[in-house]
Amino acid sequence: MHEDPQIPNYGEPARGPRLEEGMVFAVEPMVNAGRHDVYVADDGWSIHTVDGSLSAHFEHTVAVGKRRPRVLTRRRSERRGA
Repeated sequence: MHEDPQIPNYGEPARGPRLEEGMVFAVEPMVNAGRHDVYVADDGWSIHTVDGSLSAHFEHTVAVGKRRPRVLTRRRSERRGA
């Protein structure tokens, strides 16, 4: 479902892949009611909190433009000038 570059939502600043015009990737923040520690289930896809706390995981698809990023998954009501 996803293609490279894989960009995790954690890590050291300036250590990930260099973003270039034309790249498209998913931004998938996860907000946890408890601790930030998570694990990937045996299915290799599902992610759970270690402490069992509630969490929300959402996604936006972003294209890297010449001058600025473009969020492709914004609803029309969230777009500039709408």
